[in-house]
Amino acid sequence: MTLSLVTIPCLKDNYAYLLHDEASDETVLIDAPEAGPILAELKKRGWSLDAIWLTHHHWDHIDGVGPIVEATSAAVLGAAADSHRLPPLSRELVEGDTIKIGAELAQVIDVSGHTLGHIAFYLPVSGMAFTADSLMAAGCGRLFEGTPDLMFASLAKLRKLPPETLICSGHEYTTSNLAFAATVDPDNQALHARSARVAKARAEGRATVPSRLAGELATNPFLRADDPHIRQRLGMADATDAQVFTQLRAMKDRF
Repeated sequence: MTLSLVTIPCLKDNYAYLLHDEASDETVLIDAPEAGPILAELKKRGWSLDAIWLTHHHWDHIDGVGPIVEATSAAVLGAAADSHRLPPLSRELVEGDTIKIGAELAQVIDVSGHTLGHIAFYLPVSGMAFTADSLMAAGCGRLFEGTPDLMFASLAKLRKLPPETLICSGHEYTTSNLAFAATVDPDNQALHARSARVAKARAEGRATVPSRLAGELATNPFLRADDPHIRQRLGMADATDAQVFTQLRAMKDRF
């Protein structure tokens, strides 16, 4: 890994992330739920902030932008499709764009579903993807604006990333996500092992994100719509993967 990654707990259960490139001394923030913890972390490490990359417009991902920009003069980057409801942007982004920290390029991926205009940032050299409320640890974001088919297509993009990719998602929802996963995939031993690890981490006050994509592929039901055991459990052996995903999302909404 060429970049330093710092996970910052914010609000009740949000996470923000700092990326720092030692060679260039550049620092980027991904999402800004609140200013206090982020500014404190920057001060503790002696880092100046160059840019804020925003994934989507929800208040618990952008409320800290104003005070952070006031304190740091950082540039703000976000989706062009979301520009009308994001803080003022220095640059508007669309899928396929690349942005830089130091010498490393990050790819912009449209992962609409949770919201329309939600984007993720993938850094292939460092092997990290900042997915916020699209792909989450053991789950995926609730569909506030997009359709199940749209979210399924977005997750299919992320599913194709290398298995060792570190998935940096936006919330500490892992415990409840795993509890739901166990209801639709009860014989999955990898899932049970992950649940035990997560329970221990939470008991010790540790974050359960980021997570590896390989672990998500093994335990996250929203990436496993093609799994025959889940399909049989749902009585959907002959359904399409997108139909299975739609049913899983509807069940999670009622869980």
